Amino acid sequence: MEKYLECGKIINTHGVKGAVKIESWCDSPEVLCGLPVMYYKKKDEFLPLHVVKASVHKGCALVYFDGVDTVEGAGLLKNRVVYADRDDMEIGDDRVFVADIIGLAVFDERTGERLGVLADLIESPASDLFSVTTKSGEVLVPAVEEFIGHIDETGVYLRPIPGMFDGGAENIEIVVDDEADGGKNK
Repeated sequence: MEKYLECGKIINTHGVKGAVKIESWCDSPEVLCGLPVMYYKKKDEFLPLHVVKASVHKGCALVYFDGVDTVEGAGLLKNRVVYADRDDMEIGDDRVFVADIIGLAVFDERTGERLGVLADLIESPASDLFSVTTKSGEVLVPAVEEFIGHIDETGVYLRPIPGMFDGGAENIEIVVDDEADGGKNK
């Protein structure tokens, strides 16, 4: 497990006193605002940015870092990915860090059959989606309670519905109505 977790990106400066606007990659920007220290990566080293003040503004985190007190100083941080030390992140017992589950094997919880590998978690307005790489391609599974059995260090255990991992479109029979196109597709 990685010590430092990607948690957002500095997308702009805000005002003239050194604040930065951070797009949150966490469940909410409030998570970022609760961090005492954020980090940015320079080569293979994680350098600390001590948080002086943070608040939520228009869906992003506005953060003032110690030693950054001008718009020019804040501008030097623009486009940097920020990280959190996993020890600074509080997470419930029924939750996991996305970084910890990407790459895990995916199994059918009922049968134990290996379905594939969890390639990504895609955020969408309706619900997040697990992108599972299988032998026949990508399968998207809503990351909702109905489909998630459990997740542990051995894998992601799903409760798929019939047809979800059966090759999808390969099994659909296409019927052409000859009358609808005037008999042109014979």
